[in-house]
Amino acid sequence: MKQLLQQLFSHKTYIIRLILPLLALVMSASVFATPALATGVYQIPNLTPDTWILDQGEVLSRINEGKITGILKDLAQKTGQAVRIVTIHRLDYGETPDSFAQALFAQWFPTPEAQANETLLVVDNVTNGAAIVAGNQAKSLLTDSIAQSVVEETLGIPLRNGNKYNQAFLDVSDRLVAVLSGQPDPGPPQVTEAVQVEGTFKKAEETDQGNATAWVVGLLIAATVIPMATYYVYQVIQPNGQ
Repeated sequence: MKQLLQQLFSHKTYIIRLILPLLALVMSASVFATPALATGVYQIPNLTPDTWILDQGEVLSRINEGKITGILKDLAQKTGQAVRIVTIHRLDYGETPDSFAQALFAQWFPTPEAQANETLLVVDNVTNGAAIVAGNQAKSLLTDSIAQSVVEETLGIPLRNGNKYNQAFLDVSDRLVAVLSGQPDPGPPQVTEAVQVEGTFKKAEETDQGNATAWVVGLLIAATVIPMATYYVYQVIQPNGQ
């Protein structure tokens, strides 16, 4: 084996040819350690007058997206209260639905005046996590308790009971329209059978931490094995390379 290696690696340049592909592999692994297709606030398009639903998670049918858009547009024209719905596929590492929604709300509506009559609902379709952020005027109608019920029950129940996104968003839009129009809160949809109270999906932190840990372990192993292998090869070919 030693003689064969001496014949194959008779010059030190072969060491470079051996190491470079391995280093490229390690660098590629570090790039893909970031969760695939994660979404950051900086990737969300700027708000336009026609931005009512931004379905980047691709969970709504075109028919229902058009229907909900019409409902929200009509609400804004009649009451001045605007509701924006954003769905995404996977949050950036360390991000939560609430932190994402807060950051996007501030990005789209940078002043208290611009935020006053705005309500933003954000949903991540990987974990089905959701959050609602509202301006001061909207909060006088959409209280914290109602907003929490919208997320956990009106939205959460259909999602936990089979990922029924279309039903969930139709129910949410109907409830938000009623509340923001000053009508009595209709409450969450009636459930005729027991449903799972807690979601079966892993939290974003758990999923991302598991992936990150696996990559870190792999990189540590590579960082240990590659130098040892390189040193061994160098020691084998050193007599011929000098």
